[in-house]
Amino acid sequence: MQVSSLNEVKIYSLSAGRSLPEWLSDRKKRALQKKDVDIRRRIELIQDFEMPTVSTKIKVSRDGQYIMAVGTYKPRVRCFDTYQLSQKFERCLDSEVVTFEILSDDYSKIVFLQCGRFVEFHSQHGHYYRTRIPKFGRDFSYHYPSCDLYFVGASSEVYRLNLEQGRFLNSLQTEASESNVCDINPVHFLFAMGTAEGKVECWDPRTRNRVGLLDCALSSVTADTEIEGLPSISALKFDGALNMAVGTSTGQVLLYDLRSSNPLIVKDHHYGLPIKSVQFQHQLDLIISADSRIIKMWNKDTGKIFTSMEPEHDINDVCLYPNSGMLMTANEAPKMSIYYIPVLGPAPKWCSFLDNLTEELEENPESTVYDDYKFVTRKDLENLGLAHLIGSSLLRAYMHGFFMDIRLYHKAKMMANPFAYEEYRREKIRQKIEETRAQRVQLKKLPKVNKELALKLIEEEGEEQQISKKRKQKNLPNLLKDDRFKVMFENPDFQVDEQSEEFRLLNPLVSKISEKRKRKLKILEELEAQGQEEEEEPEGKASDAESSESSDDEKGWVEEVRKQRKLLRQEEKLKRQERLKEDQQTLLKPQFFEIKEGEEFRSFKDSAKKQKLMKKTLEDRLKLEEKLGTLNVSDTTVGSKQATFKLKKSEQQRKQQEAEKQHRQERKSLRRSASHLKSRRGRGRLFH
Repeated sequence: MQVSSLNEVKIYSLSAGRSLPEWLSDRKKRALQKKDVDIRRRIELIQDFEMPTVSTKIKVSRDGQYIMAVGTYKPRVRCFDTYQLSQKFERCLDSEVVTFEILSDDYSKIVFLQCGRFVEFHSQHGHYYRTRIPKFGRDFSYHYPSCDLYFVGASSEVYRLNLEQGRFLNSLQTEASESNVCDINPVHFLFAMGTAEGKVECWDPRTRNRVGLLDCALSSVTADTEIEGLPSISALKFDGALNMAVGTSTGQVLLYDLRSSNPLIVKDHHYGLPIKSVQFQHQLDLIISADSRIIKMWNKDTGKIFTSMEPEHDINDVCLYPNSGMLMTANEAPKMSIYYIPVLGPAPKWCSFLDNLTEELEENPESTVYDDYKFVTRKDLENLGLAHLIGSSLLRAYMHGFFMDIRLYHKAKMMANPFAYEEYRREKIRQKIEETRAQRVQLKKLPKVNKELALKLIEEEGEEQQISKKRKQKNLPNLLKDDRFKVMFENPDFQVDEQSEEFRLLNPLVSKISEKRKRKLKILEELEAQGQEEEEEPEGKASDAESSESSDDEKGWVEEVRKQRKLLRQEEKLKRQERLKEDQQTLLKPQFFEIKEGEEFRSFKDSAKKQKLMKKTLEDRLKLEEKLGTLNVSDTTVGSKQATFKLKKSEQQRKQQEAEKQHRQERKSLRRSASHLKSRRGRGRLFH
């Protein structure tokens, strides 16, 4: 059994752990349980609570004794008896089940809507009757007062099948092209259907007329949501006489009051996946919505998240056991999941032992493996003087640090800092003294950084408190008490530069206002140094600083701006003069450029010639290259032009070619002289 906690809500997964194969003998099962701790500790609440491959739908009978589930492969339905904690029967079907409904209090009357447009009826003994509907169905609902089945699917019509008369009745003609889901209100029996266009149509079964239309696709689009495509309705559920929850294919859940066309709450799952199921939990006023990835529980009045679950496998359906804290899911896996959440309610009467089990677990929590180890970084090891242990068996490398035994860590910490307990004791004493001082009248302690800004915020807060008391309004949050802006009054990097150009232009009256605050700062610092308490002034009397200064009018503001601009110009002029003096004092040194090997320096005019050549048109450049002999243009037999280019040779290549040519000439001359000598020697031998 796995235990998880989110928002301090404990969730017990009763189906977690390994399952044993059916073909194992009892002897081998007992042997495995002795060897494997996980198998021995697992809880098998209902025996063989699984499907061969995938489970698609799961429901509970009205008497709470039977749990029905359908899945594949092969298509089948399984019934589990909760009183016996085991499977009661299994029936195989001809095609996959889209959805099903239990019409009786027990398992004696069941209706299955199948993929091949078939509607199959089962009684207590097994298969009873089978019929077909004109179009492929996606969902259906049972109207108890008239014994009518309402089928919706890939059609604009809602097909009605009367089970008392055993025949089809006149269909309801809707404006939708297709319908996905439907539901009937359990109080006043209003029939509602969700369409592929993102609308909900409400019909009165007594008059067979449409009485309402909700555009949920338009209402689901808010400022915080990003939607791709038109949202269609994928889930629908009534709660009482007036409330209705609608799930869309883009991952939003809308809660409606039937008396209004606007939703009360729009909740986004932020996964962009279709909502598979919507359930109501009345004990805590929660809505349980699920897509294929996550199950979210949230308050239907405020929309605040209560808790959430992310199973290992994709979710197909969610079923809440009535009047309990048990939750069951049909997954894209053989095993169906069972969760127990004690906060939602007690365990069902057929498994009441779960309450005692969870209470014992909460009283005696098991320590995890990581409680005996301490995670330390390389810097922590250096501070403790244990860096030489890296690579030994005492440290286990993990991510950016190491795991070490908690006992070794405490010993090393005591040796590295033997006075740690004394420091901890002094810190606790100081905190206690500060708590007692908080009851006294204290001076206004200003932060070390941005003291003037802090004083301004304190003054504004006092003024806002007086205004809010008069108007009986709530006080606005203060920046000094907000943790998000705490660094602005602690880190010197955030100090406001009052000499900057932006500050002086955007705050033209800052000089006069800052003088007033500086006087107050001096008074506060003197009081802090002397340890005196600040006395409050009597009502109706203003201080000298406040009475001496008043807010400037528009004329004074314009003059202050002009004055600041004039000062900025003068400062800029002085800076330019200083830069000119520095430039005059610096001596310009000649720069030398290195020419690549094999190149000759001609003049700086070559670059200018190249620039002029590049400015010319293509025709002029081609004519110039024809004159130089690097381009040859000729007509072909087909009638087109053929251009032949000769690449320009660099100076190094030209020298190399000349050297090769000279070398070839020297070799030719040597060969000629050698052949001449041979011929002369031959003639001399003939004469002898």
